[in-house]
Amino acid sequence: MATVSPNSQNSPEVEIKARHNGPYKVTGPVRVIDADGNEYDLAERGETIALCRCGGSTTKPFCDGTHSKIGFQAAERAVAEAEAGDQRA
Repeated sequence: MATVSPNSQNSPEVEIKARHNGPYKVTGPVRVIDADGNEYDLAERGETIALCRCGGSTTKPFCDGTHSKIGFQAAERAVAEAEAGDQRA
């Protein structure tokens, strides 16, 4: 989990939490900008958004739940399991 503290003491914090085998949950006031510099309209999404981490979402960069359907395993979990397997060999 990463918490970003803005420079201004009056600004709310932004929290980015990697969900277990799921998306990044972003809470707080953020702007999401695409590769062409266009800003996504987040007004209807509220203060919390979920960003795709599996690469399978049809609504990228936002999560649409595809990770559950494709059996996505987060890299940090997969790496830890692979390393444990290597130690057993």
